[in-house]
Amino acid sequence: MDFQKLIGKVRTILSYKLFTALIYIVLSMLMFAVLYTNVKPETYDVELFSVAEKTIRSPKTIEDEVKTEEERQKAADEVEKVYVHKQEIAQNRILLVNSIFDFVKEVNQETKDLEKENQKQEGKAPDKLALLKEKLSTDETENVTETISDQTLIRLLDAKEDELDKARNLLVSHIEAIMSDKIREEQVTAAQGTLAGRISSAGLSQEIEQAAIELGEYAIVPNELYDEDLTEERKRQAMEEVEPFKILQGQIIVQEGHLIDREIYRHLELLGLLKSTPTVLPFVGLAIFVFLSVGAFYVSFAKLNLADLQKQNLLLLTSIIFVASLLIMKIVSLMEEVDRFEIGYIFPAAMAPLLIRILVNERFALFMTVILAACGSIVFRDDISGTIDMEIAIYFLFSGLAANLFLSDKSERFNVLRAGVLVSSINILIISFLQFIGGGQFAKMEFFFHIVYGVASGILSSVLAIGVLPFLEAGFGILSTIKLIELSNPNHPLLKKILTEAPGTYHHSVMVANLAESACEAIGANGLLARVGAYYHDVGKTRRPHFFIENQMNMENPHDRLPPSRSKDIIIAHVTDGVAELKKHKMPREIVDIAGQHHGTTLLKFFYYKEKKLNEDVSESDFRYPGPKPRSMEAAVISIADSVEAAVRSMKNPTQEEIKKLVHQIAQDRLLDGQLSECDLTLKQLEIIKETFCKTLSGIFHSRIEYPGNKDQKVMLDGARN
Repeated sequence: MDFQKLIGKVRTILSYKLFTALIYIVLSMLMFAVLYTNVKPETYDVELFSVAEKTIRSPKTIEDEVKTEEERQKAADEVEKVYVHKQEIAQNRILLVNSIFDFVKEVNQETKDLEKENQKQEGKAPDKLALLKEKLSTDETENVTETISDQTLIRLLDAKEDELDKARNLLVSHIEAIMSDKIREEQVTAAQGTLAGRISSAGLSQEIEQAAIELGEYAIVPNELYDEDLTEERKRQAMEEVEPFKILQGQIIVQEGHLIDREIYRHLELLGLLKSTPTVLPFVGLAIFVFLSVGAFYVSFAKLNLADLQKQNLLLLTSIIFVASLLIMKIVSLMEEVDRFEIGYIFPAAMAPLLIRILVNERFALFMTVILAACGSIVFRDDISGTIDMEIAIYFLFSGLAANLFLSDKSERFNVLRAGVLVSSINILIISFLQFIGGGQFAKMEFFFHIVYGVASGILSSVLAIGVLPFLEAGFGILSTIKLIELSNPNHPLLKKILTEAPGTYHHSVMVANLAESACEAIGANGLLARVGAYYHDVGKTRRPHFFIENQMNMENPHDRLPPSRSKDIIIAHVTDGVAELKKHKMPREIVDIAGQHHGTTLLKFFYYKEKKLNEDVSESDFRYPGPKPRSMEAAVISIADSVEAAVRSMKNPTQEEIKKLVHQIAQDRLLDGQLSECDLTLKQLEIIKETFCKTLSGIFHSRIEYPGNKDQKVMLDGARN
């Protein structure tokens, strides 16, 4: 294939690692380029205080931190100061007033006693004011003498005891009454005036009245105090209750024809919609997405237990399918601009999963489904950049999953089309789910078109997969299940040629195919590949069909007239002739390999021993097939099955025990001869193969014409029978 030749030339120039790295780099660049316009934010060339030429909407939801802070500060400023009413203050002030009167009485009593002693001793009279101030200043928390004037203290000291008691009772009762109400700092003066008015009307002497008023004004203090901590806590709560001010996605920032004021300009700047303030964050986000996606590709292929060349081929194949799907997705998204309805539903989301499932495996098909769904959420996002469309992502995801589930293992082309029809039904259900879950708020015509798109998506997926599949198989030399089923069709030209020109060989090949398929399925190998490979493994016999005993019907064996060396050349040639014939018909490499390896380097024992009777110096290597030995499990199984089928048909009425013994003998001969040394068969698998052969052969007994000569040599594999 031209494509294979091109890839081969690139590989000869670049090393494996460099070529693989180049694939990942190109994949990343293409993915970034396709999604670039879907994340590129639209910017506007506008000036402050200019008129908007078009209506501008917000491309995303974003918090306006400046506006939020303003609203929070406004809420904090609206919180009133918190005052706490402390009832104990009134009691403390009353106790203070009572204490002053008690001290006055105490000083008066002490001075009287001292005056009596001084008269007897003719000493100096004591200073009552000094004694009183000394007693009043003993309170460390509040020094009364600094606030109450000396004149008031003297008036209290000079007052009569009954006037002093009257003033005390009057003052205490009025202080208690006034301070039972809440008094703030700014209300103290009014409360003091109220107290002064009540005392003035109480009928006290002028001197004691003035002293009582001053003492009462001193006692009246605020009992409802400002609590700064509680006020700050209330402000903090008020600020926390303010919801962040957000510019919502799709919200109109400015209407067409309106003036762009400072607030609008600030919003445009905040959203990165000004050409003067571009943002790179969307591209950074896209780069992260591409890195994760391509990284998932790398990890998935790194874990594959395949040869490097096979992994590279699958990576290239998967990348091409992925990029092609992405490009189709992009083309469909561009059609949305001219379509009234969401045409994204018509995208063949199941095409890539179907192709990957057929050409690679189910796990990679699921992986492709997830990546394409993620890409679809970006490509088919709303008309607002920087957003993703989760509805379309869910639609693509379930469409791809349905393709994986409904495509049967025997992937005939009809089954691919059937899977597409079933995907269409799933698409209808998913579209209905997406529409109905919103409460049924949709137009009937819109719903109808969406259903049509969903059906078309499933059918298109299968049709495109069927149409593209042959090109991918040919371009990458991949032997898919569909291709194998096509090759197993009896109407294939090569099979018809075998049937018409070498009918005995055709029957033999069918028997070998039955044995090989059952054995391969038992050991976990590709049973279908074994069956098809067995159909074609002896196609080289069509060149000289009558030189092979299964095609000799009522005729003389031509080998009886030929020297063993000539017979050997004819028998060995059927391998090279078969390989040439298969290549001529451009058959898959796996089928060609089976035809070229099914005899390995085994010995043509019948002709070797025949030649040895004529020439003792004959070399054993001259009577061996040129090889190569079987290199795949399928080729190895066919190699053993080929000999087993020929040997069993040479036996007359064999018993199950004889069949078992013969199968074991042939398998052991292959093992000891080193014919299985280049394939991955284990001894345990070899035992399973022998058991499976015995079960299958139990109902297949066909007489076979025997060669003349030693009977032991007849049951062994020889070229004349194969």
